[in-house]
Amino acid sequence: MTSVLRAATRAALVLLGFSVVGTAVLAYTYTVTRPAIQHNEDAARLKLIAETLIPGSYDNNPLNDALTLPPHKLLGTDAPSQAWRARKGGQPVALVLEATAPDGYSGKINLLVGVGVDGRITGVRVVSHKETPGLGDYIDIAKSKWIEIFNGKSLTQPSDTGWQVKKDGGQFDYMAGATITPRAVVKAVHHALEFVAAHRDTLFAPLSGAKS
Repeated sequence: MTSVLRAATRAALVLLGFSVVGTAVLAYTYTVTRPAIQHNEDAARLKLIAETLIPGSYDNNPLNDALTLPPHKLLGTDAPSQAWRARKGGQPVALVLEATAPDGYSGKINLLVGVGVDGRITGVRVVSHKETPGLGDYIDIAKSKWIEIFNGKSLTQPSDTGWQVKKDGGQFDYMAGATITPRAVVKAVHHALEFVAAHRDTLFAPLSGAKS
């Protein structure tokens, strides 16, 4: 019985040793590779943010001027989200915020919405979606230019009634047979503009110590 216990103890110690070594290797690998992974993630995020801003309109890195926003109905978010501010000479010129269309045909449609300090949209991009390939996925810039239809739009151009797809009496085009998807995106972008208007002073706040 003693020899069996001794063997079991030895086996347990061997397994513990492997576990400790394995954990150490994983921790070391994570520590070594994390900076590179973070760099790649930041580069991809910055590229997407840049697509929603007007080239040459800002001179800062928006990733370094980020705000964490609480969940908000107008943004369609049920968890904290991010907003990134673009500045030129220290002054705010635009911001890019995360928004969600919760009522897409196949689920949530996650967006980035760029809004200039003048209240006009500088760009919109779809970050992720599950819309039907070949039908509702034309909202993706990789599939079509439809998403650029929002460029230059604001809360007043068009008016509230114009912020609908043409089938509903609004001004936004859509692909025949795929009305639900663009309807959800149009509504989400409109709501994002309303959020920006309601929180303008906070979102476009000057840098601390900067002269207005």
